[in-house]
Amino acid sequence: MSVTLYALDGCPWCEKAHDALEDAGVEYDTVWVDALHSERDEVARVSNQRAVPVLVDEDHGVTMAESANIVEYVEKTLA
Repeated sequence: MSVTLYALDGCPWCEKAHDALEDAGVEYDTVWVDALHSERDEVARVSNQRAVPVLVDEDHGVTMAESANIVEYVEKTLA
């Protein structure tokens, strides 16, 4: 499985996404992003926006933002 979570240290929404992945036992990589939106070029490259969290699931061809959407996706698709 090839899952990547783009997150910002100390971000409560990112923590929710991390918790969902951990609770579901999903193996994933975390890419820690810069606090400045203007420096989040890698996030913008994969998701066309600079907000986090962003989940990329290469196996299913899914890229999504918004913690609530990520949690729901993890629970329904990856758990």
